[in-house]
Amino acid sequence: MAEILANYINGKWAAPAGAQTLEVNNPATAELLACVPLSPAVEVDRAVQAAHQAFLEWQRVPATQRIQCLFKLKMLMEEHFEELARTITIENGKTLDDARGEIRRAIENVEVACGIPMMMLGDFSEDIARGIDEYMIRQPLGVTAIIAPFNFPGMIAFWFMPYAVACGNTVIVKPSERTPLTMQKAFALLQQAGIPAGVVNLVNGSADTVNALLDHPLVQAVSFVGSTPVARHVYARAAANGKRVQTQGGAKNPLVILPDADPEMTTRIVIDSAFGNAGQRCLAASLAILVGEAGKTFKPLLAERAASWVVGNGLEPGVQMGPVISPQSKARIEGLVDKGVQEGARLLVDGRGALIPGCERGNFIRPTILESVPAGGTIARVEIFGPVLGLLEVDTLDEAIRLVNSGEYGNMACMFTASGSAARQFRSEALAGNIGINIGVAAPLAFFPFSGWKASFFGNLHGQGKHAVEFYTQTKVVVERWLKEWSRQF
Repeated sequence: MAEILANYINGKWAAPAGAQTLEVNNPATAELLACVPLSPAVEVDRAVQAAHQAFLEWQRVPATQRIQCLFKLKMLMEEHFEELARTITIENGKTLDDARGEIRRAIENVEVACGIPMMMLGDFSEDIARGIDEYMIRQPLGVTAIIAPFNFPGMIAFWFMPYAVACGNTVIVKPSERTPLTMQKAFALLQQAGIPAGVVNLVNGSADTVNALLDHPLVQAVSFVGSTPVARHVYARAAANGKRVQTQGGAKNPLVILPDADPEMTTRIVIDSAFGNAGQRCLAASLAILVGEAGKTFKPLLAERAASWVVGNGLEPGVQMGPVISPQSKARIEGLVDKGVQEGARLLVDGRGALIPGCERGNFIRPTILESVPAGGTIARVEIFGPVLGLLEVDTLDEAIRLVNSGEYGNMACMFTASGSAARQFRSEALAGNIGINIGVAAPLAFFPFSGWKASFFGNLHGQGKHAVEFYTQTKVVVERWLKEWSRQF
């Protein structure tokens, strides 16, 4: 029988008694890896109560001491770097190189959070009136919850957790039930780093577990990454319960290619952006908008490169793309491609029905490119979250920008050109929170916020950097007057 994974609550590992479980399978081989418990509300309450009790002490620990655990954690993550990356590949399917990049980004956030003693500094103004001073300080919120997605099982929790902990909060992480193994290893390292019992907690589960966190009166803030429909639900329910909320939703990231773009570099970057992690990332390119003569140049180049990509088990050397997460996801993606063809799009590269020798039970789709995509059709509008790139053609840059801005989402928009003036217009007018110029995945480094606009984000403050510090602290303004006669004894 497969191992039943444990929760980590108040510094101890234990599987919740009597909880239902789901199987966790390797998406490349269908091998059963473990069973994940679906923690009931009573287990969530146990974790929240432990986190609340720990917060009463942790908030008083000086920031310079709180970050010592993060320094230790950074070193432990470096020491176990390959083990963490390999676990991501086994449970998620992405290549080892992609998994290594994910863990590197997680570590970057730990490093930035170690600067909290400076990042949490307040403001002071002396003599706002005669003998009166005013200042603002930042204080932690209390118990915070992080609900993470399957596509980055090692990185997303670290967009939030190091900052929350460094700011003096306590944390409950609910990893995706599809990819829970990486957080098991990460929390073992958190335990080794010496973070006190109750400060960080891990609760496995599904929708009921999430709702229990959203409803719990002691949870003060919720951070979420996932699809837009679920992001809306999390945002609305948590906000209705008076919580501070940030929810990152879906995306439909367009890349605009001008005729003067460098053919070799642009082709390589666009293909990497569209098909890296099998297209299962919120910054994956899903539409390429070819302007003017760019279509003649780039359609054959993109098709040739996509068709040559090596697909297989992400653990194997030389593999460029692994499987999608589940058989249901594969069926959904292939169904959307079918619908796109029915609506008039033409298959330039068809990746449906892929069979990989040695991985016949895996959830594989090869890179797929559709041309002549209708601007209002399924391929242009729906977040496919798979290795599918739609091609649209327009005559001018203004038309391309209007097409970019007409979409529901606003996570990322990128442009490829040799023209500085065109790039300047695009970065100014494109309605997206992350902009790339000759960059295919405009992923902010840890000291910048991970922005998102429109239906790609609900909230005011994003993950990472200064936004994370603002999100995980509340400001308190103090106005003081001290009269000399009150201190004559000195």
